[in-house]
Amino acid sequence: MALKNTSVLIFSLSCLLSFSVLASFSIPDTSSPSIIPPETICGSTVDPTYCKTVLANQNGNIFDYGRISFQKSLVQARKFFYLVDSYLQGSSYLSQYTIGALEDCRYLAEQNFEYLSNIYATASQASGVLPISQAEDFETYLSAVLTNQQTCLEGLQSTTSDARVKDDVLPSLSDDTKLHSVTLALFVKGWVPEKKIMTSWPQNGRNLNFKNGRLPLTMSDRARAIYDSASHHGRKLLQTDKSDESVVVSNIVVVSQDGTGDFTTINDAIAAAPDNSSADNGYFLVLITEGVYQEYVSIDKNKKYLMLVGYGINRTIITGNHSVGDNFTTFNSATVAVVAQGFVAVNITFRNTAGPSKGQAVAVRSGADMSTFYSCSFEGYQDTLYTHSLRQFYRECDIYGTVDYIFGNAAVVLQNCNIYSRLPLSGQFNTITAQGRTDPNQNTGTSIQNATIKAADDLAPNVGTVQTYLGRPWKQYSRTVIMQSFMDSLIDPAGWHEWSGDFALSTLYYAEYDNTGPASNTTNRVTWPGYHVISATDATNFTVSNFLYGDNWIPQTGVPYLSGL
Repeated sequence: MALKNTSVLIFSLSCLLSFSVLASFSIPDTSSPSIIPPETICGSTVDPTYCKTVLANQNGNIFDYGRISFQKSLVQARKFFYLVDSYLQGSSYLSQYTIGALEDCRYLAEQNFEYLSNIYATASQASGVLPISQAEDFETYLSAVLTNQQTCLEGLQSTTSDARVKDDVLPSLSDDTKLHSVTLALFVKGWVPEKKIMTSWPQNGRNLNFKNGRLPLTMSDRARAIYDSASHHGRKLLQTDKSDESVVVSNIVVVSQDGTGDFTTINDAIAAAPDNSSADNGYFLVLITEGVYQEYVSIDKNKKYLMLVGYGINRTIITGNHSVGDNFTTFNSATVAVVAQGFVAVNITFRNTAGPSKGQAVAVRSGADMSTFYSCSFEGYQDTLYTHSLRQFYRECDIYGTVDYIFGNAAVVLQNCNIYSRLPLSGQFNTITAQGRTDPNQNTGTSIQNATIKAADDLAPNVGTVQTYLGRPWKQYSRTVIMQSFMDSLIDPAGWHEWSGDFALSTLYYAEYDNTGPASNTTNRVTWPGYHVISATDATNFTVSNFLYGDNWIPQTGVPYLSGL
């Protein structure tokens, strides 16, 4: 994931442009009656003492303070990028793992600066609440800034050598995280309108229905034949109906290992996709024929509105074996990593075959905003599915693993999925989720709805001797809700497991609603302050409509979904 020198140059230019804007911006007149003392404003932040140092000797309203914090966040994000880059420029003495961790940090720091710049361009001109959809977008990006900071921190903390790098980089990372937390808190307090929770929802539910009228005339007869025949595999892919609900496809290429398609590798097909498409342009569809593809697939931010369609679970398989045990960071161990907005995957198995002894080994890492996975399978052991950041939706997918195998800090709904715990190493227990929310103002969490939670074939004979839990709190404000799901007898009666002692037990939010099955009885569940058995009213907060604002973006994918309960 390392940036090239050209990327550094482009980043430098963008910094100069952004900071010319900052330099020309003046704080509005603070003589209005809405002036609030900094200590009052800071009371709504996670660390009021630190917040007061950010706003020291300032007077203003919530918007004035928010702009001050934004400016400082931008400056620090830029400084941190160059600090990390300076170590990578002279990295010959660094260990392989440290280089990998620093490359992750540099990549994430560039992303953070981009998010902050885009939000500030609007916030600098707005002294009132934003439209709800825009406010939700910006809150999502600011939440991701903190997630990126945490990801960088974890990679560097795992380094067992190169103490000089840690001693120099970690303090800056810690201070910047506090600053970005203040920025998020002030943004939420000032620019985000009160959210109205929907309690009635539109009817949803249809199969993918691609509008092929816009397919290129130059597509080969062989490609069109493969495309047409795909409707016989996995989910229904092609219908002749040209209704307004059809999915618009701008182009299609075929990946086939036998050379009969347009490409023989998935990465080459992705490289052919146009850069920075919009939703209106339609999806660039990559049809991946049946086979086992041993590739590490990376879908960068510029490959927006890309759709990968396979022939079905266990027919189209993308596989790799990178792991922490083999000196990769968790972040960079993924077989498939995607950050492109509007990404869709259908009918594909994603695997990491490193095995249970190699520790963290990711099959898919998604930091792609408004990404959707439909009828896909994710296979691994520890850390199988990394729902890293932003907004994500999974429908009718299979997820296999052992330890923390659905983890990350996205706002994510997994709907109608099959969740299979596998046989772990001797002495290990299984934990299905490890949600990574680090700040109470992040709009993130894991919502599992109408799932089937069962033992995989290798665990089934050992259910009586291996403990399996719904989750454990990876971070301070971990948030996971399981609702309307079937829980087989593999789940321990306590339901949830601590991470370490009493860490996060009062600040987490774990909830269950209307579940069924042998392990759904909550009588013997944990008694932590943060654990709840909730009502339909509370569960409504974690539906596709309310948690993801999914009615605004999932319909264009053609993937069936349920808006509410």
